[in-house]
Formats: sequence, structure tokens, C-alpha cells
Amino acid sequence: MKKVVLITGASAGIGKETAKLLLKNGCIVYGAARRLEKMQDLKELGVKLLEMDVTDDESMIKGVNEILAKEQKIDVLINNAGYGSYGALEDVPISEAKYQFEVNIFGLARLTQLVLPQMRKQNSGKIINVSSMGSKFGEPHGAWYHATKYAVEGLSDSLRMELKQFGIDVIIIQPGAILTEWNKIARDNMMKISGNTAYKNLVQKHVKMFENADERGSKPIVIAEIIAKAVAAEKPKTRYVAGEGAKIILFLRRILSDRIFDKLLLSQMK
Repeated sequence: MKKVVLITGASAGIGKETAKLLLKNGCIVYGAARRLEKMQDLKELGVKLLEMDVTDDESMIKGVNEILAKEQKIDVLINNAGYGSYGALEDVPISEAKYQFEVNIFGLARLTQLVLPQMRKQNSGKIINVSSMGSKFGEPHGAWYHATKYAVEGLSDSLRMELKQFGIDVIIIQPGAILTEWNKIARDNMMKISGNTAYKNLVQKHVKMFENADERGSKPIVIAEIIAKAVAAEKPKTRYVAGEGAKIILFLRRILSDRIFDKLLLSQMK
């Protein structure tokens, strides 16, 4: 029996590469995103497209119902949709902070709610949440983004214990620096929001650091391969770390004090 997979944020980057790889591996893949026109290449390969906005409850309900009507099951949900909106906390409008939580955490949680009744009925399933290495540390101008990723970790750790009794795995993916549109969106927002405020000096250095990270980031296929590994595993790990810088940064975060880690991170913003 082929596994039925639903992946959000499939129009670009990690989501698109994961959809391609899982299809190649023999899964029935439903790629969900707001921008259907960005997924036509996936459609040509055989990925089934869903127009879905994770901040729109109706579109999520419709998408899940469509899959169940056609396949009668959902084996894997990959919550990949997300974005990074940066700027000094003092400058970021609360409306923007709320929207980032809507996309990165509440949308993830709501879609999980929608697939769980069927997974419980099957007594099997996998919820794969794409978090970030930034779920374990903060950085200036990233308060709201990092807050959402900390929330993904707490939600996932709690959910894992809730769902163990139903044979459902909860898996966290922690990517490092990846060559996707995420970096440009984050730094453009940072400059737009705080590039001309009291925080502009450090913001300009931070943007430069992001630009340098983009040059040496890992390709999205690196994360797609890790996700595919988790999908295929009979007993998947609770966390997978991959991508440029992730393992060393998370190691340093574990062994260094808060102040030393802060100093190390700020030293990279020159």
C-alpha cells in the first residue's frame, strides 16, 4: 500500500523538493500551497495539488476532505509551511507578529487537528513538523520568528506523548541554513521594518550576516532527504538535524552559557 502524504508549503524550497522525492519513492503526494501556479511542475510529475492557506480554516478542511474522499486515508502530514518576518521587537506591528503565529504555529496545529481523527482510526500515522535550528536559540531582530519555532517544539514534544497510545509518531525536523526564498524574505522584512530605526546599525550588520549565510547554505534536497528518511523509518527519531551550521550551532548552544552564546552570535554581525 502506497503511503498517502500531505505536505504544506509545497510551492518552493524544502516543500517542493520533498514532494518530488517522496513521489519518486512511491508515495501518493498531495502538495498544498496558496500559489497553485508555482506547483505546475509538480503536477506534471504526478503530485496532486491542493490550493490551501494555513490561515484559512475552510481551505484546510476542504483539502483534508478531498484527500480522504479519494484515498480513504492520510499516512503522513508534513507541516512545512512557514516564513520568517524579522525586525526589532519594538518596531514590529503586533498584527504582523500575530500573522506569523497564525502561519507558523496555529495553522500547523489546526491542520494536525484535522488529520488526527483518521490517523487514530487507522491506528497509525506520522506528523512531521518542520521547525528550525532557531527553535533552540534566539537572535536579535528575530524575536517573533524564534518564538514561533520554540512553540513548534513545545507543541510537538507534548503531542508526541498524547499520540503514542494511537501508534502515531510526531517528528521534528531542525534545518540549518538552507538555500530557499526564506532568507531573502527575512532580511527584506528586517530592513523594511527596522532598517531606519534606532536599531539600524545592528540590523545592517545582521542583514550582511544573512547574505553571507545564503551563499554557503545547503540545498533544500538535504532536508528533503531527511524528511524522506523519517517517512520511511519504522521507528523514526523524534528529531532530525540537518543543513549548513545546524549541528555545530545546536552543540554550542547546549554547552555554552547564555552570555557566551550571545557574545558568539553577536560577533558574527560585523
